[in-house]
Amino acid sequence: MKKIRLEVIGMSYSQLQSGAYALILGEADGRRRLPIIIGSFEAQSIALELEKMKPSRPLTHDLFKTFASTFDISVTEVVIHKFSDGIFYALLCCTNGEQRVEIDSRTSDAVALALRFRCPVYTTEDVMSLAAIDMAEQNDVFDMSSESDDDVEVSEYADIDIDELERMMQEAIDREEYEKASLIRDEIKRRAAL
Repeated sequence: MKKIRLEVIGMSYSQLQSGAYALILGEADGRRRLPIIIGSFEAQSIALELEKMKPSRPLTHDLFKTFASTFDISVTEVVIHKFSDGIFYALLCCTNGEQRVEIDSRTSDAVALALRFRCPVYTTEDVMSLAAIDMAEQNDVFDMSSESDDDVEVSEYADIDIDELERMMQEAIDREEYEKASLIRDEIKRRAAL
């Protein structure tokens, strides 16, 4: 089976399902994107790791990483190997240095762990042909820059200076208010892009 390497492109709130997020994985050397609907907990866990934010107490994926590392087990790769009835199926490929084991996993959990173990995420051509979006054909599906000024929502944090925002973000993380921390992070990123 030929594997296609994927990278995390980003995440956005799902327009299709309330309380869910769309995780966008992209071909490392291509233009196809794989949108995967995930729950808010997994989205939060992935976002915190992508942004290198450290919660005051470990999340479940952080605990799993610490537990596995303590016993010299590592996740070497994640393979999204199947797409059926709108559901993606993934495997965690693990090793303890002597034995290699594949463990069934929800795709969102597998990606959250891949980020923590700094291992690659792969899929197959079969999965890509069934579920991927070719950006050459859909060049503005995920293009947020096409929004007009009237469509852009003003953040409640727009009038707060950057130092105060960083302090507020850390405080929100310490209180485990990750959604608030994400909103503040988004405002900091928006300003950095200006």
